[in-house]
Amino acid sequence: MENEHSNEKMLIITGKVINYLDQWQLSAEEILNILGLPEIKPRHLSHYRKAEKPLPQTPEVYQRIDHIVGIADALRTTFPFSDKMRLMWLRKPHRRFNRKTPLSVILDEGVNGLMRVRIEVDCAYGWAIGDAMNAAAKSASKG
Repeated sequence: MENEHSNEKMLIITGKVINYLDQWQLSAEEILNILGLPEIKPRHLSHYRKAEKPLPQTPEVYQRIDHIVGIADALRTTFPFSDKMRLMWLRKPHRRFNRKTPLSVILDEGVNGLMRVRIEVDCAYGWAIGDAMNAAAKSASKG
């Protein structure tokens, strides 16, 4: 994601991200947790939901937005005809997460949890991360 967006563009991004999180049927507290905004009161979430106020433009929020959008896109690709299946995948215990649900991994682990879930559901993203890690390892072994 770019480092700075116009206020108008950030309002659009904010509305879309909150919509994705609403589709996951989360509480206001869970949404704020996932966005890394514990200092915001749950009652103020409506300003973001209505796209009256943009999400903060910080590197961590951008990173979280990127993962949320990536997860939402991958779930739509995996389950193109079923909102119910997308929600079920997020809430069903998964063997790769030690029988925890993907949603609980996200809530418990923050950015790292978002990335772990995205790697699991978005194979293209997982391959890109794997390729980058392999390249870094090769570079480090040569140095």
